[in-house]
Amino acid sequence: MSWNLAVMLRESARANPDKTAVILDEMRFTYAQLEAASNQVAQGLVAAGINPGDRVGLMLPNVPQFPIAYFGILKAGAVVVPMNVLLKAGEIAYFMDDSGAKALIAWEDFAAEAQKGLATLDGRPLYVAGRPGSSPPEGARPFAELLQGSPRFDMVETSSDDTAVILYTSGTTGRPKGAELTHFNLFMCCEVGATRLTELRDDDVTLAVLPLFHSFGQSNVMNTTFYAGGTLTLVPRFEAGKVLEVIQRDRVTILLGVPTMYFALLNHPDAGRFDTSSLRLCISGGASMPGEVLKAFEQRFGVTILEGYGLSETSPTASFNRSQEERRILSVGKPVWGVEMRIFDDEDHELPPGRDNIGEIVIRGHNVMKGYFRRPEETAEVMRSGWFHTGDMGYRDEEGYFFIVDRKKELIIRGGFNVYPREVEEVLYAHPAVAQVAVIGVPDQRLGEEVKAVVQLKPGHRATAEELIDYAKERIAAYKYPRTVEFVDSLPLGPTGKVLKRELKAQLQART
Repeated sequence: MSWNLAVMLRESARANPDKTAVILDEMRFTYAQLEAASNQVAQGLVAAGINPGDRVGLMLPNVPQFPIAYFGILKAGAVVVPMNVLLKAGEIAYFMDDSGAKALIAWEDFAAEAQKGLATLDGRPLYVAGRPGSSPPEGARPFAELLQGSPRFDMVETSSDDTAVILYTSGTTGRPKGAELTHFNLFMCCEVGATRLTELRDDDVTLAVLPLFHSFGQSNVMNTTFYAGGTLTLVPRFEAGKVLEVIQRDRVTILLGVPTMYFALLNHPDAGRFDTSSLRLCISGGASMPGEVLKAFEQRFGVTILEGYGLSETSPTASFNRSQEERRILSVGKPVWGVEMRIFDDEDHELPPGRDNIGEIVIRGHNVMKGYFRRPEETAEVMRSGWFHTGDMGYRDEEGYFFIVDRKKELIIRGGFNVYPREVEEVLYAHPAVAQVAVIGVPDQRLGEEVKAVVQLKPGHRATAEELIDYAKERIAAYKYPRTVEFVDSLPLGPTGKVLKRELKAQLQART
């Protein structure tokens, strides 16, 4: 048996060739069509000189061409390098050069920037996909050129430990690093996710609004749906109204998102006029879900939200709340099947259970990456003692549930006391006027760091800095509450809705 991840698409196509695999508004692809088109891309890439193990960049939004190209690259025995569609020329050049990618497949809306990036490198071809009837810019090749091959291409054999995807991490320090995920890593994420966590069925309809170039959307949404033989309905850009419309139109049963998405759906003024009764399960990840948002969403929509946890380096799923009966609100659940998680101190000694024993979360199992591409020193640093060191701070309780407290690098040390921003944010999220909040550390001559809250208010609501400070002061220890509050119109968000605190700090510094 080949360990190529694309086997799961082939098997779903064999089992139910006429089943709808992908929907994008009026556009539909069956499993047979998706299988054939990805075979054509594979043959087209081989004819263009792509060899097994070569890297191919993929810069597409949530459109049918994404899975067609993704599985075509894998079937050719090559490695997918997914890239954020909003990257600028210099960033594109970095990703292509660092990964050694030999070609780039991009969407027409982002082709100009892709061309600028590739112009600084040595003649790597750009294939441009787009809407029907569109043409690529001068000097680029049409994606259709890769669709001239046979729909019966025999996929290249790969081993379980061969790299399938290089996912670049967001780079909390320094430049982004490419996490090498194997065919086995990604296959196990699908197998565990579909059969042991969500019990995904072939009659499920999963909504894909999380970007497919990100690990959460790619593994937990696209790949897991195809593994189960379900239907994937695509939304290229998050708009709460559009998501509600698609849930009603396609009778969506599974919704995966990040907390900011659930917050937007909950507060959409017309949410009540959409029929969302088809939803049977919602899953949240990417950032901690505020307890108040979770409870309010479940009450309004009548569906359970289960939280999980993972990173690009862990394919991504590491832990999950398995059911409404078993879950712990504010917990990211227990380790998934075949995965171990522990809490280590700074000397890599395991800490006992209890919320007073906060340390770094470490992980080992079938989900952990091979390493960072061409970065042996960084790989060795995060894989100390045989465990992947996540950089996330947390604790576990006596029953084995894990709780994320914050990023290790976002820890605020105020006068020798550790302040975990997430804890302060959770308190402020409960205030009725607060829409979003980010708590950061700012330099303080006396204490080293001071606690600052940056707040976006809900439309039509008012609050003063003093009011929010007093609100927090009544609910958490004196050394934790924010001493300053700054109001902003919006917080900078990453592609999955996570607040970009480094960017926020840079914005605040630019104002001073």
